[in-house]
Amino acid sequence: MIAIIDYGVGNLFSLARSLEYIGEKSVVTRDLSILEEADQIILPGVGAFGDAIEKLAQLDLIEPIQKLAASGKPFLGICLGMQLLFETSEEFGSHEGLGLIPGKIVSMTDAFQQKNIDLKVPQIGWNQLEVLTDECPLVRDLQQGDYVYYVHSFYAADCEESLVAVSDYGVKVPGIVQKDNVMGTQFHPEKSGDVGLKILKAFAEVGK
Repeated sequence: MIAIIDYGVGNLFSLARSLEYIGEKSVVTRDLSILEEADQIILPGVGAFGDAIEKLAQLDLIEPIQKLAASGKPFLGICLGMQLLFETSEEFGSHEGLGLIPGKIVSMTDAFQQKNIDLKVPQIGWNQLEVLTDECPLVRDLQQGDYVYYVHSFYAADCEESLVAVSDYGVKVPGIVQKDNVMGTQFHPEKSGDVGLKILKAFAEVGK
């Protein structure tokens, strides 16, 4: 069973429906006993980093999430959930993340201004993935150039050792990252059609 962490951020049930579609059982919960019993954990999220990490803190979920990740259980962060895996974020101030993957979350707008890049922020829509390594289970069934669906204004930086796949949007946007059992996708697999379903299926089968 896959546990989807419910902390009041994001459309969790579209993710649950996607998992149901590929034949995987899931539960949307913040109950620690259920999270500990689950085979895999997903941390979704949309919105601002600071608000999300504050909600995790208010629910006393930060340390339990860190312990779940340290236990070796397959762990996946999606969109803002992926960003929360990193050490810090500079979105609307400076915030500490979960510290599960080395690196920081930075502003796409600032990067574009520094490089005189004329692209819209946020990045909303489909973009191609360039897979850099086949060692991550999430890319098991992917092809170079597969399209996935993004919605974001900030992106991960200083995370070269954890890069699995990137997309080109003025800058190289980390699309998939991994450190040991902890993985993340900046894009939304549940909104990425057949490609996204393949990624979710691959995650659901980690360790099986």
